[in-house]
Amino acid sequence: MACYAPSLITSNPNSFFSPKPLSSTFPLSSLSFSSLPLRSIPLRTSLSPRSSFLLRATTSSEFPLVGNTAPDFEAEAVFDQEFINVKLSEYIGKKYVILFFYPLDFTFVCPTEITAFSDRHAEFEELNTEILGVSVDSVFSHLAWVQTDRKSGGLGDLKYPLISDITKSISKSYGVLIPDQGIALRGLFIIDKEGVIQHSTINNLGIGRSVDETKRTLQALQYVQENPDEVCPAGWKPGEKSMKPDPKLSKEYFAAV
Repeated sequence: MACYAPSLITSNPNSFFSPKPLSSTFPLSSLSFSSLPLRSIPLRTSLSPRSSFLLRATTSSEFPLVGNTAPDFEAEAVFDQEFINVKLSEYIGKKYVILFFYPLDFTFVCPTEITAFSDRHAEFEELNTEILGVSVDSVFSHLAWVQTDRKSGGLGDLKYPLISDITKSISKSYGVLIPDQGIALRGLFIIDKEGVIQHSTINNLGIGRSVDETKRTLQALQYVQENPDEVCPAGWKPGEKSMKPDPKLSKEYFAAV
């Protein structure tokens, strides 16, 4: 099952992506493992001030637009070869969250993204951020994929949980579900410690995402929240000059570039 096809950009997902049932690609009957205990991931408790400049939406929407509170969920996941429960609201007041959706396990573009985030998980830990991956597959499929070597198209051990959205309720609540396909687009959301979505990006099925850009955007968000009288211009990275959101004071930035 592929996450890529030449006719990617189309208004009709059926023309390039018709997923087969999971059992046809990886029969659950072939799995053999013992009952796995549930456990929780320890969370940090440090807090940082909230920026007054960032937009906070005042009206509800069918989809979680930037500035709205992220839809809460509780779901089963695989982490460290065990089944655990993950509840988004448990991170509020403790950590930022990178929540990303991918179409299906045992595909092609998906593992390149999943392993790239895992390999750089320590960098996000330094930014007090947890990463959560989500697809519509079962925890059994997640576990089998984690137990498959990377050289064989698997994931190997990951540094963050893979969540099972087998009911598709999480994908739907974040506005990334393709209803007639029953899979999610490549949606990525940065959620701050107050549980507010501060960034979102959604790619079509064959377009992989950038860990570098995700990290840069997170750093810009954290900088603006810590410095509410400043904003970050295009391509801003830590250590570079920021801008004052004022007609006169902004000229200091423009004069320096």
